Amino acid sequence: MNRHVSADRNGSNPIHIGDHLREWRQRRHLSQLDLAVDAEISARHLSFVETGRAAPSREMVLKLAERLAVPLRERNVLLVAAGFAPAYQQRSLDDPALTSARAAIDLVLKAHEPNPALAYDRHWNLVSANRMVAPLLKDVPPRLLGQPINIMRLAFHPEALAARTVNLAEWCGHLLERVHQQCEATADPELIRLYEELKAYPIPARAMPLGADNVALPFKLRHDGQVLSFLSTTMVFGTPVDITLSELALETFFPADAQTADAMRGIAAVLP
Repeated sequence: MNRHVSADRNGSNPIHIGDHLREWRQRRHLSQLDLAVDAEISARHLSFVETGRAAPSREMVLKLAERLAVPLRERNVLLVAAGFAPAYQQRSLDDPALTSARAAIDLVLKAHEPNPALAYDRHWNLVSANRMVAPLLKDVPPRLLGQPINIMRLAFHPEALAARTVNLAEWCGHLLERVHQQCEATADPELIRLYEELKAYPIPARAMPLGADNVALPFKLRHDGQVLSFLSTTMVFGTPVDITLSELALETFFPADAQTADAMRGIAAVLP
């Protein structure tokens, strides 16, 4: 591989480091002047880097990547394109180096009981879940629970949670917006394919926006003859330097009403 170039996502055509930077800058809707001011370099020098007339240092590549909020995985691509070694490792969650991180994930999931909580990767594949998630999936056909379990497909599939989601249009519309935002932020091809797949599911159009008395969109699910209503929050690791951790998210669901809180305590009481 020549200095200052890398292969494209198909592994064929070489891409210059300047092309990478320009793509990410345009994706963030920034001018060369905007990025140059933010990165404390001259617009002229940035222009030279983008056109290949100047070679950026390793420190400059990382600085520009940070200002552009480039995901860690793609920062490695930028570094390689500029002729440098990758800076970020990608380990399995079972790696001893991530023992404390895995313990923190398990602690959050366990502590959230009797309410459901789960962890998923950048493609929305389930990584881990507490005991309260499985009971809510008991009516999902086993063929839809094969590994890896994609929680977005479960939400949208008409034979999975979509069949029992009371506010299906609003909830799936909200989820689709989240995936779209991730596609815009990461340019991840697999995530883009997932987004296109989700759009093809028969989800009804959303009605009017939430009323003024609503502060958040609840997830309303029919379960054992009643409607459970949840509010969700998302957590990520604050300062990850490992690709796996940077792409991991934890979703925790809180009861939106007393009936749901009572129901979850009742479900927890009969679990082993």
